[in-house]
Amino acid sequence: MASTTNAATAATAATAAGGVARKQPAGLAALSPQRVRAIKIALWLLALLPFVRLLYLGATGQYGANPLEFVTRSTGTWTLVMLCLTLAITPLRRLTGWNWLIRLRRMLGLFAFFYGLQHFLLWIGVDRGFDLAYMIKDVYKRPFITVGFTAFVLMVPLALTSTNGMVRRLGGKRWQALHKLVYATAVLAILHYWWHKAGKNDFGEVSIYAAVVFVLLGMRVWWWARKGRAA
Repeated sequence: MASTTNAATAATAATAAGGVARKQPAGLAALSPQRVRAIKIALWLLALLPFVRLLYLGATGQYGANPLEFVTRSTGTWTLVMLCLTLAITPLRRLTGWNWLIRLRRMLGLFAFFYGLQHFLLWIGVDRGFDLAYMIKDVYKRPFITVGFTAFVLMVPLALTSTNGMVRRLGGKRWQALHKLVYATAVLAILHYWWHKAGKNDFGEVSIYAAVVFVLLGMRVWWWARKGRAA
């Protein structure tokens, strides 16, 4: 109800100023809380689907000749997908005026951490057998492991401070500043994937993700620069 009132107020102000109010579909610009909740539930189910698929493939013995590589690659890919979707929320909201989209961002970010945690646990537990010395050597000597490990470490405080209580405890400005770490996380995730593929000289898929992240971050830089010039 409040968002509908705000939209009407903005339209009236634009008309009074001699401009033409941009008409948006009411069903998309101002969804009811019930519809937003339904969208969140549907998105939650969709985001969980890759995990359910992995469980099914494992239960039916369909991981292929190298199960560890298959599951590690899948969890890493879905971590990157969820990061891209999380970063896409703000540009979509700004371009469409659909402010309710912001209510989906936290959930997508937590799913990025969920798949990233699985990716990390496969490396630390299955691949390295919880051998701390081996892990440290791996992080130190292999650049793609180094940046991947750093990306996961940066995701931890983002996940831990994702609750409303932590937003209140940190304060809005400090919370927003902390959650800008998602930008560095996305770049490091791309580097992790890029270096991993460099050994096979296979950059096709990672180039697509790199382009998506570049565009999503580039839009933010563009808006920030325009805001600075306007000030």
